[in-house]
Amino acid sequence: MTASTQDIVRHAAKALHGGARLELGRLSGELGISRATLFRRVGNRDDLLGAALSLLSDRTWDAALRRWRDGRGEAVRDEAGRLRCLAVMEDYRRAVAADEGLRKLIDTEPVVAMRVLTDPRGRVQPEVVRAHAALFRADVAEAGLRPLVGIDDLSFAVVRLGESFLYADALASRTVDLDVATTLLDALVNGALER
Repeated sequence: MTASTQDIVRHAAKALHGGARLELGRLSGELGISRATLFRRVGNRDDLLGAALSLLSDRTWDAALRRWRDGRGEAVRDEAGRLRCLAVMEDYRRAVAADEGLRKLIDTEPVVAMRVLTDPRGRVQPEVVRAHAALFRADVAEAGLRPLVGIDDLSFAVVRLGESFLYADALASRTVDLDVATTLLDALVNGALER
């Protein structure tokens, strides 16, 4: 049986998560397919990196949502009154920042990593923006909020600002400071949603 596109992407995601460099020759050998087949199924290395990083990002987002639900069910606010979207986004950012495989990719291939992670036409960023928008829409509906800006615009702004902190070391030679990111993003979202 030959490896499917999903098999290839899952295998690449597992390798990246484990801190391995994504080598197409090695990957095709491990999967028992030719490089030509690999290319036909998933495209070039950047395409495969994007698909694998998008899969890892989706899993990280889903895990953050699951942790909220495990602790608070379907509540839209925590005990202190903080919106669910803010807590889930912070949990997601902290999990992404702590991922050793991703950090290794950023440290060893910063230009490639930033290109794949932050390309608005790529696989990763648009999916992250959509996930944020879905959660914002749920919180707005369930908490009876009135957004001052469009949800898609808010989601894009939050993701881009979050990226600037998550990848500050690669993008701007700055220290990654997730506490500052949380303070700024909470202020932005509360100002845009809670009036």
